[in-house]
Amino acid sequence: MPFTNQDYLPSYEELTVPELEITSAVFRSTAHHLGKYCDNVSKEFMLCRSEEGDPRKCINEGKEVTRCAFEFLGLVKKSCLAEFNQYMQCIDHSGGEMEFKNCRKTQATFDKCVKDNLDQDRPELGFFGKVRLHSSNRPKPTPSPHILPERAPDPPDFSRKTDPSKGPQNW
Repeated sequence: MPFTNQDYLPSYEELTVPELEITSAVFRSTAHHLGKYCDNVSKEFMLCRSEEGDPRKCINEGKEVTRCAFEFLGLVKKSCLAEFNQYMQCIDHSGGEMEFKNCRKTQATFDKCVKDNLDQDRPELGFFGKVRLHSSNRPKPTPSPHILPERAPDPPDFSRKTDPSKGPQNW
């Protein structure tokens, strides 16, 4: 997609945010609780992306998702670090697929700790696949009219017209 001088491009400073430097085992062990904890900000970001159709307009919503993830992981570290480490190590050592089925006991311990300290239940199976309405305070964008380019001219007519009185012509 080409850009012109009139197009707004965010600066490097606007785009720079601290990244979550976590392994896949850490992410996999916290994914269910993290998804539920950051549910509203994630939905707000996805709604913005869907409505705006331009990721440049949703930078702040994306930063909010990252901030929420940092906040949640900080709370887990402060309140449930031992239970989390036990669960994460179990998942990390459960094979290449990192299956949950081998770690149900440590999962239950971690889930209980999250419930007791963060007052959040583990989402039930299928929670993220359900339709869940989201109410947004962000104003709905006004649709800009889609301006079509001018119609291309018709191609030149290359058909050869023959005079019926002269008969077929050799090319």
